[in-house]
Amino acid sequence: MTLDNIEILNFKNIPNAKLEFSPGVNCLLGMNGMGKSNLLDAIHLLSMARPMTSLPDSSLLKHGEELMLVKGEFHTDADAKDTISCGLAKGKRKSLKRNGKEYSKFSEHIGNYPIVISTPDDSRIVSGSGEERRKLMDMVISQADPTYLASLIKYNRALENRNKMLRAGVKDPILYESIENTMEETGTVIHNARKDWVEAIGPIIAEIYERISGGNEKTDIKYKSKLNDSTMKEVLEANRAKDQVLGFTSAGVHRDDLESSLDGYSLRALGSQGQLKTFAVALRLAIYRYLKRQKGVTPLLLLDDIFDKLDASRVENIMKEVTNTEEFGQIFITDTNRKHLDDILSGINGPKTLIHVSQGEFTPITLE
Repeated sequence: MTLDNIEILNFKNIPNAKLEFSPGVNCLLGMNGMGKSNLLDAIHLLSMARPMTSLPDSSLLKHGEELMLVKGEFHTDADAKDTISCGLAKGKRKSLKRNGKEYSKFSEHIGNYPIVISTPDDSRIVSGSGEERRKLMDMVISQADPTYLASLIKYNRALENRNKMLRAGVKDPILYESIENTMEETGTVIHNARKDWVEAIGPIIAEIYERISGGNEKTDIKYKSKLNDSTMKEVLEANRAKDQVLGFTSAGVHRDDLESSLDGYSLRALGSQGQLKTFAVALRLAIYRYLKRQKGVTPLLLLDDIFDKLDASRVENIMKEVTNTEEFGQIFITDTNRKHLDDILSGINGPKTLIHVSQGEFTPITLE
């Protein structure tokens, strides 16, 4: 799958842009704050119906403007072409359309145009809270399996209702059971999908990390969940009395986590910045391979400033990974360092582009 072109109007710091993309590697060169990451965010918006961050949709509007629009044409592996557009008028709800027809639910769009993105904040997947890691699992599995997303939505609604009952001081066990039945059914689906995902992706992460690190370090990832040893029903019933005191649901798949290790030690506790970054990149590349296999579609790969905090040997090894044209399809790479991008482009025989970015404006650079 490729994104052939994009049109942008008043998206963040980009006032107006029309760009044609190479089906191979697209490199974006420019200083920080010029709009490189915002272009990637616009692509992410078309694929996932939401920006990369959890900021409100109003933050997508260029300052002082009343209307935002992002439109792009996807060319799928099945040789079909779809035009996706996402618009937002100030004070109104975001609109998402496929070939001119508006989606009734954004969830219907997720997974149709799979995407993987690596950002400078990815180290927080390891060093941050469990919520960061749960969001990652949910985003990836939802792209691969629409039934997972449906279960996740139902679970979160039931969780919200149970928490309301807890805060209201409800004691009747029959009322709790009516909500907990839904949580048990959907929570089991969520747990099984996450467990399968971790088992599938763990060896891939280890393999890629070993290559990037030069074979000097070995990593592992494990899924931590109460449901590994108990059913959702048992977990909810065992914690109901405590939850009534706390006023919220203290256990369930909404509290699951991932644990990453390096040579048997906690990566979160002892990993250096370079090791955290290496793991984050390996994780994203492993997710790419997972989605490609699960969907039967080649995802887009977006690499935003991935070389920061890495030594020269790891940078070189990452470049070898991402220039593997047999593995990857269309790639977007941003960097402030022209040499990094020139080195990547020099190793590619297929289609490629280099675009200079300044103050939200994009200028193609002729390649020799």
